Amino acid sequence: MTRRLVLATRNAHKVVELRAILAGAGLDVDLVGADAYPDIPDVKETGVTFAENALLKARALAEATGLPAVADDSGLCVDVLGGAPGIFSARWAGRHGDDAANLALLLAQLGDIDTPHRAAHFACAAALALPDGTTRVAEARLTGTLRHTPAGTGGFGYDPILQPDGDTRTCAELTPAEKNAISHRGKAFRALAPTVAELLG
Repeated sequence: MTRRLVLATRNAHKVVELRAILAGAGLDVDLVGADAYPDIPDVKETGVTFAENALLKARALAEATGLPAVADDSGLCVDVLGGAPGIFSARWAGRHGDDAANLALLLAQLGDIDTPHRAAHFACAAALALPDGTTRVAEARLTGTLRHTPAGTGGFGYDPILQPDGDTRTCAELTPAEKNAISHRGKAFRALAPTVAELLG
């Protein structure tokens, strides 16, 4: 029997991306987003690390639905900014989820920084929470360099400006399959997948 797994996001891109990642890892689960449970309020991300925030969201959803839940918290960490925007990536410009404003602000802040000093990485913590209180976390990153101007129309968030190490394209110029193969989220959820399989039986 296919087990239902709830992903703590209302971001349709993330649901599609994670479905592909879990299927690629050989997991047979019915993955749905938090939109399937509209009465459940969004969880405030009060943690100070990606792992804390991912666990907060997964635990809250598992408790509210009585189903196994997965969540991730991810963001862009820029070396020259001391790791910022980090956990504040989605609301860097002040309003949560305004990708265009976040990108514009970050590019403005890095305007005088030359390419050799624009190293950055995407970080992701993926968490699984079961209704009985069991939790697991896996973390991963994708390293690269920040472009001076956005390129590509795929992906979301900061994908148009991060060029992964060893590639000449940004994350937004990769195909979904190429991106999932190297992305921080792909790596973190693939690392978590065996645990999900084991705990869901």
